[in-house]
Amino acid sequence: MSSLPQVTDLILHRGPSVLLARILEVSATRCRASVRLEPGAWYLQADGSAPAWVGLEWMAQAAAAFSGHRHREAGREPRIGFLLGTRTYEALVPSFPVGLELEVEAEVLFLDDSGPGAFTCEVRHKGETLARARLKAIETP
Repeated sequence: MSSLPQVTDLILHRGPSVLLARILEVSATRCRASVRLEPGAWYLQADGSAPAWVGLEWMAQAAAAFSGHRHREAGREPRIGFLLGTRTYEALVPSFPVGLELEVEAEVLFLDDSGPGAFTCEVRHKGETLARARLKAIETP
């Protein structure tokens, strides 16, 4: 069994911009990654929880990791990508408490080699869906 890549092998984010902790699974159709909510993270609210909107960035980074893996498998470097948005981001919780380990999944709905793509995404804790969305993104050449 081959080892899983590091997050920073697949995405171009660096430093505190990297919000994923590790890759759990990456395939030709999806990426699953973990997020560990640590005290002191730059995005935490005054009460110490992560705002629900940060789940959208976790999803975008999981989609970027999928894309980076796809390019690495083809012998190319990961590309810069941009989140174009979502029509619906549904957070089923108002915030995410510190100390949780969450699973983020991005699965391909549509992907074109010219750059545009769409993903169905979820944030889960112990199998329970806490947030979901369909993201649209585009990569630059």
